[in-house]
Amino acid sequence: MTNSPQSARPPLPPPERAAFLLDFDGTLVDIAPAPELVRVADGLPDTLRRLRTLCGDALALVTGRPIAQIDEFLPGIPFAVAGEHGIAMRRSPDAALERVPVPAIPAGWLDEAEALAAADPGVRVERKATGFVLHYRSAPQAADRLREAADRMVASAGDRFHVQTAKMAWEIRPSGTDKGSAVRALMQHAPFAGRLPVFIGDDVTDEDGIRAAIALGGTGYRIPDDFDEPESVRRWLTALAAGEERAWAV
Repeated sequence: MTNSPQSARPPLPPPERAAFLLDFDGTLVDIAPAPELVRVADGLPDTLRRLRTLCGDALALVTGRPIAQIDEFLPGIPFAVAGEHGIAMRRSPDAALERVPVPAIPAGWLDEAEALAAADPGVRVERKATGFVLHYRSAPQAADRLREAADRMVASAGDRFHVQTAKMAWEIRPSGTDKGSAVRALMQHAPFAGRLPVFIGDDVTDEDGIRAAIALGGTGYRIPDDFDEPESVRRWLTALAAGEERAWAV
């Protein structure tokens, strides 16, 4: 069930003014033991299509995943996608992929990460184009050891990389881009320009997106502060897409 929105938050704009910027994992879909195991709930693609139509195409996904993975899970559904925490962006369904120039991962980091995973079978390394993630959901006892190793790697590269806290994971990625920069970039172009951003997320990485949305005159919501779980988000989006006045009057 959707919780009551926080009183200090700016109100939800009407559909003709709103632009929805949505996180994927833990917000639209439930967290799974491994990223490739997430399941798109029945009805979610239709909900997002109807919400996109209601808001004049102004619906984007802003995720830490590569854009290609979003295309696999939700093919052709969001108008725009910002992936890899804003490093990659596709501004429209037919637009070319844009990438922010970032430094390459130093030689040896992935080898060290794989060695850490080999030392503890519950640890998993998720490789990305510009970094990697150390997952410890199945090995919570390894969290501190992995963080120490990640901090050591990042410190050796000056300020070019940083360790991002995630849910039961540490992500090593380039500095300088985040979901806030992705929100600001998306809102500069049609169909988002001139609208008020509505960001919904669930993780520490989403706080930058929420702050950016509010700074641009919009609003933001986060699990668990405003919703109990992704199912609550999906129900609310379904009600919004159906034009239910009570859902829009939050």
